[in-house]
Amino acid sequence: MAQCAVGGDTRVPAPIRMGTTLPEAKLISIVDDDASVAKAMGSLVRSLGFEALTFHSAEDFLRCPRRQETACIICDVQMPGMSGLDLYEALSAQGSRIPIIFITAFSIDRVRLRTGSMVCVLHKPFQASDLVTCLRDAIQ
Repeated sequence: MAQCAVGGDTRVPAPIRMGTTLPEAKLISIVDDDASVAKAMGSLVRSLGFEALTFHSAEDFLRCPRRQETACIICDVQMPGMSGLDLYEALSAQGSRIPIIFITAFSIDRVRLRTGSMVCVLHKPFQASDLVTCLRDAIQ
């Protein structure tokens, strides 16, 4: 179940300093079919001072009225139904400029073939500091 508009924990705690300054309180949408990964990623993003919404499918994200407020999407590549790459292509076809950070246990080259080199791709498992760097670069 996506945490969209009502029902999601969207509290914004004080930012954690990890050697970098991140912009304050922007909405980060996390799309991952693995509930434990989505929850952990949401906690990490909130600990950095962002608002986080989690979605268990790309379709849930696309149905959310708050998606237009999203500053960045963190998205798993391999999901049932619409994949992360399919989401990227659907948003691109709509003219969306929302930056996407892909996370994958599969080939990064496969992601690059469909998205180009301008997106951040993190290979699972990854360090929190790598995500912080990608977020900083994506929303500046």
